[in-house]
Amino acid sequence: MAVEKRRPAVVPVAGFTDSGRPTVSRTAAEAESEEDFLRQVGVTEMLRAALLKVLEARPEEPIAFLAHYFENMGLRSPANGGAGEPPGQLLLQQQRLGRALWHLRLAHHSQRTAFNNNVSVAYECLSAGGRKKKPGLDGRTYSELLKRICRDSEAPEEVVAPLLRKIQCRDHEAVPLGVFRAGMRTCFVLLEFVARAGALYQLLEDPGLAAADRRVGQAVLDTLEGALQAGDSDAAAPARYLEAGSRLGPDSLALAMDRAVVARRPGVPMTREEFLEKAAALFIAKIKPVG
Repeated sequence: MAVEKRRPAVVPVAGFTDSGRPTVSRTAAEAESEEDFLRQVGVTEMLRAALLKVLEARPEEPIAFLAHYFENMGLRSPANGGAGEPPGQLLLQQQRLGRALWHLRLAHHSQRTAFNNNVSVAYECLSAGGRKKKPGLDGRTYSELLKRICRDSEAPEEVVAPLLRKIQCRDHEAVPLGVFRAGMRTCFVLLEFVARAGALYQLLEDPGLAAADRRVGQAVLDTLEGALQAGDSDAAAPARYLEAGSRLGPDSLALAMDRAVVARRPGVPMTREEFLEKAAALFIAKIKPVG
């Protein structure tokens, strides 16, 4: 009876180099080299930073947010002040301001950690040196950024102008990061304060007159001032005043309005602009000037 002989199964043997060490397969080596390349050129860290920004901001459209993020990445590195610098210092300055402004709007000022991180990035962007610019942030650039923030908001210019005069720096004055951070936070808080004051005025406004009764408006402003003073302290920050103003409950407002109209005499109208100016003045009076 014939016996069938079977060939033993061939087991793949790892390759060896002349030194006797096993070689890595081509696929594994290519994967490792690709990973090393991405890490060496900074792509891995860049993607990680982008994903962290998405988690911080939590935008409604993450893909559009990332597209805008990568589109604005070109001006962050100080090396951009070299061969890739656009012609004209004014153009470069405007691009840096736009880049810094975009970062500052990524997170609300109440998100303290995320907001402070974005402020630091904006500061680095504006402080980057170039062919004719030494590293560092000067008062002119800092003040221009404050004006851009206010101009892009719905707050009237005459309402925010007193704050700008109080926190801006001289054109050639060096602006440290601490001053820059405090100025940005104060500016954003004031704009939100003014927006809330505008919403409050809409509740007081007579649609037929397109204005509010002066007695009612002044009574509300007096109540607002009392809330700000109640929230005052040695360690008070701009955000604290915003919180104090938001504690105006419907009962306290209704009481103030009842006291204002108890005489039942026709009152002088108070315009929205006047109301906002007076409300903003209460806030600005609490802010310490720079220097």
